Amino acid sequence: MLQTLLTLYDQGIDTILVTVAATRGSTPTTSGQKLIATLSGLHSGTIGGGKIEAHALAHAKSILLDTASPPCDLQTWNLKQDIGMTCGGEMTLLFELKRSTPPWHILIFGAGHIVQALVPILLTLPCQLTVIDTRPDWLRKLPSQENFTTLLVLNYLEAIPLVTRETQVLAITQGHSTDLPILIEIFKTRPNLNFLGVIGSPSKRATLARELREAGIPAPFIEMIHCPLGLPIGNNTPPEIAISIAAQLLQLRH
Repeated sequence: MLQTLLTLYDQGIDTILVTVAATRGSTPTTSGQKLIATLSGLHSGTIGGGKIEAHALAHAKSILLDTASPPCDLQTWNLKQDIGMTCGGEMTLLFELKRSTPPWHILIFGAGHIVQALVPILLTLPCQLTVIDTRPDWLRKLPSQENFTTLLVLNYLEAIPLVTRETQVLAITQGHSTDLPILIEIFKTRPNLNFLGVIGSPSKRATLARELREAGIPAPFIEMIHCPLGLPIGNNTPPEIAISIAAQLLQLRH
């Protein structure tokens, strides 16, 4: 059951762990039984089924819907008086609220030298990572891991539908000519992006800003682009740039 809770947490799903803390008299279950509830209802486990379980699930949903709910709630119900069951025992249930954090999605356009150094660092963090490139040989060099996906495309713009508002997006492609169309297309579909970074120097930022303005992109979107990408630490080598980028993403995450 712990693994189920961890999986739901990683998926960004709030849960309630309901545990039968004590029973007295005639009850449909025994102490120690558990279930996991989400806003969708029963996810797994049981505390006896029937009316008591339905009552517990309704209470769990009310906790999930209330943003001010405490982390723990203890309820003692008389099965006949409070729930309408024929057995006249009592059950004490512990409701433990597990609020999740939104999934951390990082989407990288490009799989070159900097990304080759960056990916192993990011894979040590609790993120879902996707790297997109048009070159299969560069993608093949990247490690394989459960929370990591590579995507081979003919054109980077094919992957724009993967971008969501919560995604942290990095454009680290072969150069300015491939970065610029990505930025323009992201503006058309996800103008309020969580994070958008582009590898490059201050002079590249000036060029990007000018060309984006010429393409009709408004100033607020241009100003939110992080370029140069990464914190101002280290030297201009792929491993040190990779560390500076990972540090920036982690800083913004927390």
